[in-house]
Amino acid sequence: MAAEAVLPQPASFVDATYRKVAWRLLPFLFLCYVVAYLDRVNVGFAKLQMLSDLKFSETAYGLGAGIFFIGYFIFEIPSNLILHRTGARRWIARIMITWGFLSSSMMFVTSETMFYVLRFLLGAAEAGFFPGIILYLTYWFPAQQRGRIVALFMTAIAMSGVIGGPLSGWIMTGMAGVNGWAGWQWLFLLEGMPSVILGVAVLLVLDDSIRGAKWLTTAEKDLLESRIAADQKGQAHLSVGQTLRDPRVLLLAGLYFCFIMGLYGVSFWLPQLIKGMGVTDLNSIGLLSAIPYGVAAVAMVLVGRSSDALQERRLHLVVPALLGAAGLALAGAYGSQPVLGMLALTLGTAGVLSVLPVFWTLPTALLGGAGAAAGIALINSVGNLAGFLSPYMVGAVKDATGNTTLAMFVLAGSMVLGAAVSVMATRKPR
Repeated sequence: MAAEAVLPQPASFVDATYRKVAWRLLPFLFLCYVVAYLDRVNVGFAKLQMLSDLKFSETAYGLGAGIFFIGYFIFEIPSNLILHRTGARRWIARIMITWGFLSSSMMFVTSETMFYVLRFLLGAAEAGFFPGIILYLTYWFPAQQRGRIVALFMTAIAMSGVIGGPLSGWIMTGMAGVNGWAGWQWLFLLEGMPSVILGVAVLLVLDDSIRGAKWLTTAEKDLLESRIAADQKGQAHLSVGQTLRDPRVLLLAGLYFCFIMGLYGVSFWLPQLIKGMGVTDLNSIGLLSAIPYGVAAVAMVLVGRSSDALQERRLHLVVPALLGAAGLALAGAYGSQPVLGMLALTLGTAGVLSVLPVFWTLPTALLGGAGAAAGIALINSVGNLAGFLSPYMVGAVKDATGNTTLAMFVLAGSMVLGAAVSVMATRKPR
């Protein structure tokens, strides 16, 4: 049956179909992103041991943590265009298997140069994964549902912190000395290999299109395709070149940059910030780091659900961004006080992470076709350059001043700027 000939379906059938799709796709994609994000930021935990073992400065660590995003930036758009042409299943599998091996190989780092090279290659390998998943979700869910869907998917960032913190602390203490390897070496090995396993699983679990999904009935396929077809009528189907020059896309890229400054300031430095409160035990640092991420996971789902229910994006960007800014600023001011510092970091983390799923409803509603692949990749790659700047800036400030106070104020300022740009980005054209 042609998609355009599909008659209106009962609400119960529509809801059941989308529940079926969500339960089929989201748990697996969620797990993949948990592993991806953990491999990206576990260097923040490894730092607690490897800096003293390898005699790296804070600036060297910040540069190594951040150089990941240079490789990510260079290869992001080509990777997403390849995914759009070859299909999500094979390309996402390639991405995950490659980065899993590279992440594990971080255990063999012995010099700053080797550290920089492997982090760069890891970024190049992972390029295209996140925007590819966001693009993949647009093949299944219409724009009005994406705030909730993307929020559920992106809680993987928070959950990687909830799971990764205690897990990393345990690995670095419990495995230290086994086979003659340091705890941080075991950390990279044990947290890198699951990506390889899941990459193989992608080939078995994911489908390239609705029509190719054997687990859907013909009626369900017709419904999904008709909804996506109707959704695409309001999208701009621009060429790749037009998309990359579109002022709206460039504005969204700048907005995402502001938010990512805050995200990676927290992601890469949270263990060190907790250590700065006087907590020295690695297991305790791991457990405490789970608290901000646990609260953030709940906040992300609630904000995404509220944004979809009200079909409102502006306030759902501005308010969490300002709360995130307040938390980061307070963490800078009271970072040496355990209770106030933890409360501030929790507020900052929840605010920073809650803006992300709502943000991604904007470009996915705006763009379609190859232009969507290029536009989403451009926004993500430019935004993630902040992933280079943010940890490097924090490390340089800490080396220069002996603390991270000024750096946290800069990150807070970036979130305030993001809130201001959000007003422009969500303004309806006259």
